[in-house]
Amino acid sequence: MKKPILVIMAAGMGSRYGGLKQMDPIGNCGQVILDYSIYDARRAGFETVVFVIKHEIEVDFKERIGQRVERYMDVRYAFQRMDDLPGGYSIPEGRVKPWGTAQAALAAQPFVDGPFAILNADDYYGPEAFRVIYDHLCAHPSGDEYAMVAYRLENTVTDYGHVARGVCQVGADGYLTGIMERTHIEKGPPPRFTEDGGETWIALPGNTMVSMNFWGFTPSLLDQARARFPIFLDNALAQNPMKAEYLLPTLVGQLIQEGQARVHALSSGDKWYGVTYKEDKPAVAAAIAKMTEDGLYPDELWP
Repeated sequence: MKKPILVIMAAGMGSRYGGLKQMDPIGNCGQVILDYSIYDARRAGFETVVFVIKHEIEVDFKERIGQRVERYMDVRYAFQRMDDLPGGYSIPEGRVKPWGTAQAALAAQPFVDGPFAILNADDYYGPEAFRVIYDHLCAHPSGDEYAMVAYRLENTVTDYGHVARGVCQVGADGYLTGIMERTHIEKGPPPRFTEDGGETWIALPGNTMVSMNFWGFTPSLLDQARARFPIFLDNALAQNPMKAEYLLPTLVGQLIQEGQARVHALSSGDKWYGVTYKEDKPAVAAAIAKMTEDGLYPDELWP
C-alpha cells in the first residue's frame, strides 16, 4: 500500500487578513501555524507533503517554510494558477479571485498516487486530527470511502468578522448525509449565518458539526473533481463570474447525494484555532504557548 500523502493548500493570500497569513509567526521561536500542522502530521505517520502555492510566493515560501521541512519530509510543490482551466475556458475579464479549494486539489494531482489528506495552511487542527485521518487513510487506501475531521461550530468562529464553513449532517452510522457551504457565519451569540448580505440571519446551534477543510481522500476524488470542473465553470460564468469558487465541501456534498461516495465524519477532541483576521493572532499565539508549556510541543519544532 502507498503511504498516505499530505496536501496543504497554501495559495491564498489572505485578503481579509491583509497579507501572507500562512507565514505570520505564531510560536515562541518564530513558527507559523503551518509548522505545527506539519509537525503533527509527521508524528502521525505522514512522510510526504505537497504544498499547493502560487508562483508569486514561491521564493518566500521555500525560504521560510519549505527548506526547513525538507530536512524531515519529502517535499513537493504544486502551483494553483488562475488560468489552469479545462480546454475552451478562459479567465473572465476582471476576475482576480482564485477558483477555490477543489481547483487547489486538482493542482496537486500529478503528485498524488495514493490516499491523501488535504487541509488549509492557516488553520491549527491538533495532533489527534492527524492521527485519526492517517489511520483512516491506511485502512481505506482506494475506492470511494472518504473521511473528514469535523469540529463544533462554536469552536471555529472568530470574534472579529465572518467565516465560511461547510455545515455537516451526520447520520447515526457516523457518515455524512449532506454538507452545505455557508460563506458568511458570525459568532453571535448564537452563531448565525446570512445569505443576503445581512438583511436576514438564521441561527445555528453551537454544537453544529462543520468542515474545516480537513479531508481524507483517495485519488478517485480528484478524478471526480476534474470531470465536474466544466460543469462548475458553466454555472459560475453565467451566474457569478467574478467570485464563484469550486469548493471541496460542495463537491463532496454532490457526491454524497448522488451515491458516488461515502464520507466518514471523524471527530477530534482537539480545539481548532485559526487566524482569519489580524486580531485573532494574540489568542492563537497564547494557546500555542500554553500547549508548548504543557509539553505538547517542543520550543523548537525543527532543531
